[in-house]
Amino acid sequence: MDAEALRKYSALHPKPAGLALQYGTAGFRTKAQQLDHVVFRMGLLAVLRSKAVAATIGVMVTASHNPEEDNGIKLVDPLGEMLHPSWEEYATQLANAEEQELQKVITEICQKAAVNLHKDALVFIGRDTRPSSEKLSQSVIDGILVLGGQYHDYGLVTTPQLHYMVCCQNTQGQYGKATLEGYYEKLSKAFMELIKESHSSGECQRHLKIDCANGIGALKLSEMKPYFPQEVLIHIYNDGTKEKLNHLCGADFVKVNQKPPGGLDMKPNERCCSFDGDADRIVYYYKDTTDHFHLIDGDKIATLISIFLKELLAKVRQNFKMAVVQTAYANGSSTRYLEETLKVPVHCVKTGVKHLHHKAQEFDVGVYFEANGHGTVLFSKAAETKIRQLVKEEKDDEKREAARVLENMIDLINQTVGDAISDMLVIEAILALKGMTVQQWDALYTDLPNRLLKVQVADRRVIDTTDAERCAVTPPGLQEKIDALVKKYKLSRAFVRPSGTEDVVRIYAEADTQENADALAHEVSLAVYHLAGGRGAPPQP
Repeated sequence: MDAEALRKYSALHPKPAGLALQYGTAGFRTKAQQLDHVVFRMGLLAVLRSKAVAATIGVMVTASHNPEEDNGIKLVDPLGEMLHPSWEEYATQLANAEEQELQKVITEICQKAAVNLHKDALVFIGRDTRPSSEKLSQSVIDGILVLGGQYHDYGLVTTPQLHYMVCCQNTQGQYGKATLEGYYEKLSKAFMELIKESHSSGECQRHLKIDCANGIGALKLSEMKPYFPQEVLIHIYNDGTKEKLNHLCGADFVKVNQKPPGGLDMKPNERCCSFDGDADRIVYYYKDTTDHFHLIDGDKIATLISIFLKELLAKVRQNFKMAVVQTAYANGSSTRYLEETLKVPVHCVKTGVKHLHHKAQEFDVGVYFEANGHGTVLFSKAAETKIRQLVKEEKDDEKREAARVLENMIDLINQTVGDAISDMLVIEAILALKGMTVQQWDALYTDLPNRLLKVQVADRRVIDTTDAERCAVTPPGLQEKIDALVKKYKLSRAFVRPSGTEDVVRIYAEADTQENADALAHEVSLAVYHLAGGRGAPPQP
């Protein structure tokens, strides 16, 4: 390690006094002007991680659905998965180290993680369309070069595209070609193979309006357009040419506000969807003839995909284990429909994509989506191998045909991470193959009315939970109080959990009517305020 070069470059990316940041599920995120030292140091860390695992590591500069003036950075592990938890800690240590301790902290990481500094390192870099992203990715490159790493800068890409590239590179091309063309070709080929079979009910089926949150999704979807067949008509809105990123648009805005984005004119019964700022989340929606807005969130996306896959798995007649993984935020109606009507096992895990992804890996086919529209499907190596073998060797027509559809689904799905473009194509293919309208999809089940609230507390750590965050262990008496409140309402449940980022407690409640869900949420928020050290005035109904 060249101590002189490290000192010199580090001085060019000074750490503001008193700033402490934490590497979380989404990496680091804050105001863009506070990030320069962090991204430089993540360049350093990416090289260390690459040397430690002898593989290519990804670095993505994005703050996803946050406002345009924010930015962030996250690292991508060799198979396109999120950074290993033990390295999240190293990331936090390195980002918060004072200038003069930097070399010491690097040396400590090398010792703890058995990093051989003489090994080669390769880092893939991507960034979103924020005004601050280009300069920040230059700072990442500074960090990579200081420790003698090599890099490939993909420039503007969606977050899932960078995850995909890293996985392709580290599987020596088995997962696909580590280029944008490779990504577009693999997905469009699988998509076209799938919809070839569809007996589309009229041409209207194929029109789709897409709100791209004024982000990277618009650029990449436009690049991909030439790869689509003639009959797929996608109309891109909020393409970033006029308005600010994520401002009054995007998947997060639509989900939270339960209303259509600005900049998109909806006619009754038109299929529409929204990506978020870095295109790793998607939600669908439409307006009915009475102008009523219907949101189709991650829970309903997971349900549609599960119905489709379950039918195919029944036809191939292999003993594949399939399950859906949700968090406590999943609507109770979706859980009930999956378990009781579809007879698919459902597992509940803690909030955060890494928990869902990890659990989904336990099955031959693991479907996971957060209600916010982030999710994907994972196929075990054994299941994938068996399916591809059936396509080649199976004599029975029905079995072979079902295996062929499954094989194309495997190729269309980005298994590394939730991917709005890939998920959109999966959904469009399923709707076409089943001849389903967006209204029929929506009518699978009716969401229970629910309400999300938050309560400011002095210290969020007073709340500790168990049972995938559905039960509060501390403070004493809180869970008993929640249980008593829940008993007052039909079809109801409620839970509380500390925020991962700020001193607030998040509350979720659902019940048979919106009025009851609102009342339950309010009563639970009062209980939290009184028992968990609420700050400011008590919550008002």
